[in-house]
Amino acid sequence: MEELLTASGLVSFLSLTLMEVVLGIDNIVFISILVARLPEEQQGKGRMIGIGLALLIRVALLFAIAWLIGASEPLFEVLGMAFSIRDLILIAGGLFLLYKSTSEIHHKLEGEEESNKEVKVVSFSGVITQIVLLDIVFSFDSILTAIGLVDDIMVMVIAVIIAMGVMLLAAKSISSFIEKHPTVKMLALSFLLLIGVMLVLEGFEVHIPKFAIYFAIFFSLFVEFLNIRTKKKKDAKPVHLHQQYKE
Repeated sequence: MEELLTASGLVSFLSLTLMEVVLGIDNIVFISILVARLPEEQQGKGRMIGIGLALLIRVALLFAIAWLIGASEPLFEVLGMAFSIRDLILIAGGLFLLYKSTSEIHHKLEGEEESNKEVKVVSFSGVITQIVLLDIVFSFDSILTAIGLVDDIMVMVIAVIIAMGVMLLAAKSISSFIEKHPTVKMLALSFLLLIGVMLVLEGFEVHIPKFAIYFAIFFSLFVEFLNIRTKKKKDAKPVHLHQQYKE
């Protein structure tokens, strides 16, 4: 904890907290899309449980750093390519994310979500199970980033808790915004597809700079926000009716 009392330690702590918030955005998007399939009265509970479980998983992994680092050691080789436990988890998680994102896009485009809403509502336990599975995958990325930035475990834990607190506060607003704007929801699903591809490639040791991925995501969101604002201005513009009177 003494590390927080130094200038370099404080900078590392703030950098880690900000990084954890950024890395948690994809987690929030995934949770928001999943809980939207629940009955409205269960959505708030689903969000809180999902983010709470994400926090518990990340803290547990922090205290299992020795195992986490060992999970990056080669487990077996196929055609000269080594695979570790981490690689297998990333590949499985990426494929699951690709499947879920593609399914949601299909439902959205085909109109099944609106026309068969009663049939498509899933069980609460089913949604929580899916959230937990993806939380584990997202947590690997998050914790490995933490290990690279900070040495003190307690500093990591505090940064992760603060980041998850920010996520918890922002989750409802993000969920409402995504559901209110169909184009943003489609964009969010596209992001999840992109992240799914990135996870699979990471599992095969093909490293894509995360900065490039997140820059593309935030730039696309910025353009979409401009579109939404422009549309609001057009809708709000008063309509002048011109009537011609003949004398």
